[in-house]
Amino acid sequence: MNSSACRAYLRHLERFGIKLGLENISAVLDSFGHPERFFPSVHVAGTNGKGSVCAMLAEILSRHGFKAGLYTSPHLVRVEERIRVGGEKISPSDFCRLTQTVKSRIDRLLRQGKLAVHPTFFEVLTLIAFLYFREKRIDIAVLEVGMGGRFDATNVVLPLVSVITSISKDHQEHLGTTIGKIAFEKAGIIKPGTPVICGAEAPAALEIIRRRAREVEAPFTDVFGRDNRLTCEKKAGRLACRYEFDGEEFRFTPGLRGEHQGKNAAIAVAAGKFLGRIWRPLGKKMIADGIAQTRWEGRLETAGRRPLVLLDGAHNEGGAAALAKYIVDFLPSKPVFVFAMMKDKAIRRVVSSLFPLAKRIILASLPYARAAAPEEILRLARPFAKKIIVEPSLPAALALAKSEAGPRGVVLVTGSLFLVGAVKKGSGENSRGDGRHTPSPS
Repeated sequence: MNSSACRAYLRHLERFGIKLGLENISAVLDSFGHPERFFPSVHVAGTNGKGSVCAMLAEILSRHGFKAGLYTSPHLVRVEERIRVGGEKISPSDFCRLTQTVKSRIDRLLRQGKLAVHPTFFEVLTLIAFLYFREKRIDIAVLEVGMGGRFDATNVVLPLVSVITSISKDHQEHLGTTIGKIAFEKAGIIKPGTPVICGAEAPAALEIIRRRAREVEAPFTDVFGRDNRLTCEKKAGRLACRYEFDGEEFRFTPGLRGEHQGKNAAIAVAAGKFLGRIWRPLGKKMIADGIAQTRWEGRLETAGRRPLVLLDGAHNEGGAAALAKYIVDFLPSKPVFVFAMMKDKAIRRVVSSLFPLAKRIILASLPYARAAAPEEILRLARPFAKKIIVEPSLPAALALAKSEAGPRGVVLVTGSLFLVGAVKKGSGENSRGDGRHTPSPS
């Protein structure tokens, strides 16, 4: 298979949609000799923040000299972004070679009747990641759950530490319509006796996760419990944080922007502290340095300077709330939005959080069947109609937003990671954005 054939095969897999369950991936992993057992891992679930926490942990581990594998989703521009070792993406040639290997094995198992149905797109990518990590002889893997946790393809691992970040409503058609039901699915990653680092703050979620840990005798740590204290303050456009955890004090300035990244960093600190206790020693200074140097695309990432253009993939209630707080606390003026969302998301709630903070909103189209039409978003955002412009062409929407903002203003591209990816593709980005920016003093 050449690169085009590999990508065509993966596109073809998307027709299988989302299938939650571990039978398929377990059968294929068994045929490969269980590559996921050749390295220890940290397993991270949650609604928002799990990608950022994974990126921080991988950076912390790399700074200690460990060969760290990182598996995340979704990708923004190229599928290879999902699989990294030591911060470097898997090469297109290695990715295609392993895609062929996995395809051949799946075809054989289907012929032999050892697979009931073809694995999904996400299951195949997870298989590729595990095979690549075994090949590269990594010291440790940091694995982000794709969706939920209990039946996610990544939930075949027996990790050193299970991490659960914030929990809010998302993917309700698959995970349930209440915080409690969603928390139950996330808590499905908890393994008997394995330490649980919990950063969820919603009382209903916290209680369910705590109960599950108690049921399987997994040591439970509440990152923001009464014995642990996080305080952050804004200094020169950055966030300076002090975290008292388990009798120690950690000071750090997250490289990723927003108050929510202070909380994500505290989760990473707690997970790092446990890894240092049960696996290999991790130094306090290098933990802080790793948090400060973490970069993660699509999370308040800078894509231009005059005007300041920021890309943020906030696509659910929790993400929108965090972004709204960042706009109020850090931006020098009301931003002009370039906005699009998927139609299966809570559009009305996201709009009500973000649109009051905008100077102008440009609604753009995305070339995906799941994308909401700009006219549909406009219908759900009637109270803000006077400051909304519909411009289906994304390049034209960006140009219009920059004109509306002016050289000293701010353009914020948000509402969907698909939108962020489309902007990065259109601008020729190679997806190595620094995730940083320095706003004007407010």
